[in-house]
Amino acid sequence: MTLQDIKQRFGIIGHSPLLERALDVARQVAPTDLSVIINGESGTGKEVFPQIIHQFSARKHGQYIAVNCGAIPEGTIDSELFGHEKGSFTGAHEARKGYFEVADGGTIFLDEVGELPLPTQARLLRILETGEYIRVGSSKVQKTNVRVVAATNINFNLAIEKGKFREDLFYRLNTVPINLPPLRERKDDIYMLFRKFASDFATKYRMPAIKLDHEAEQALVNYYWPGNIRQLKNITEQISIIEKERDINLNSLLLYLPNYDTNKLPALSGSGFQRGSGSSDMNERDLLYKVLFEMKKELNDLKKVVHTIVHGGNVNLSSISADDITNNDTLYNNENNFPSVSNANDVTIHNPIVVKDNANGFNQPIVVEESLSLQDKEIDMIKKALKKHKGKRKYASQELGISERTLYRKINEYNIVE
Repeated sequence: MTLQDIKQRFGIIGHSPLLERALDVARQVAPTDLSVIINGESGTGKEVFPQIIHQFSARKHGQYIAVNCGAIPEGTIDSELFGHEKGSFTGAHEARKGYFEVADGGTIFLDEVGELPLPTQARLLRILETGEYIRVGSSKVQKTNVRVVAATNINFNLAIEKGKFREDLFYRLNTVPINLPPLRERKDDIYMLFRKFASDFATKYRMPAIKLDHEAEQALVNYYWPGNIRQLKNITEQISIIEKERDINLNSLLLYLPNYDTNKLPALSGSGFQRGSGSSDMNERDLLYKVLFEMKKELNDLKKVVHTIVHGGNVNLSSISADDITNNDTLYNNENNFPSVSNANDVTIHNPIVVKDNANGFNQPIVVEESLSLQDKEIDMIKKALKKHKGKRKYASQELGISERTLYRKINEYNIVE
């Protein structure tokens, strides 16, 4: 079956290469009995992929059970998953089968598996390794033959480091990882999804479908979407019901997009850099730190060079005192175009550097133009890291302090030729 057939069957919309890669991995792993972990932010559609894996496996005629581990209280999670005997605890008036017993011969989907308590994680590890489990309140070992597909939106490495998730269980579950891209990395699919949702709600509520003008469409595509597809669907439904006009302009759309003005930039908080509604990205934060430190270093070097040029001599840069170089931001006003900002991603600063000339008794300003674009700095650092490690992305990503996946995405985003 082709990817297009799978999309039509399961109602998946989009042509993003990252999405199609995830679908292709799911299709290939389905005939096996390997455990799968589906990684992705909340609202990216992780619940569809276990169904794809089940339907294209030899277990498709067996039971498929989806369990939200985060929604079950810690005190009853073992009973729900593994069953219990009569009288094993208060309220256990009769014996009960657990999900692993009911799904024998089929597939069980553990959503939010990172929320499982540690004792339950140990029981799950035993099932994955031997297929054995014990009901709560029993001493009899039972067997089950279940294929486990898990999903999470947590950072496993961080959870393992903090002792909240077992490392051995992670490696047992993570036989085949499937990574779902967030909606902001599927920009070409956003408006397509919006039109599908608008059409569905128009049919549901018996009204004409809403449409966006060009400016509103661009705002929709450029929004950060912290809630991903779920948020897009909810906003589309809100607009369909509340707005009387069917043609939606930019001003009307912005009423439904929270924090639109700040959604594209990282914000520094007590816990580090955050995006949009507060979801953190450690890799992006580390890279930004490196860029900012590099910019500061280059600016200091530039000041030393200017000092040398002004005095017209070959001066050892390491011998120049920082006290001899000062910034004077008051020498230039708006009439002198200071600062000059043409684009949010391309900031050019006409920064007057004032060098103290003790011999003549006056300060001599020199205007130096320098691009402080974060994007340019990122590209430059990525190129340097790749060159240093002879194109080996694994070591380049370690040098930059980011994951290989983030490095791969940025190479494609910036069209960097290695």
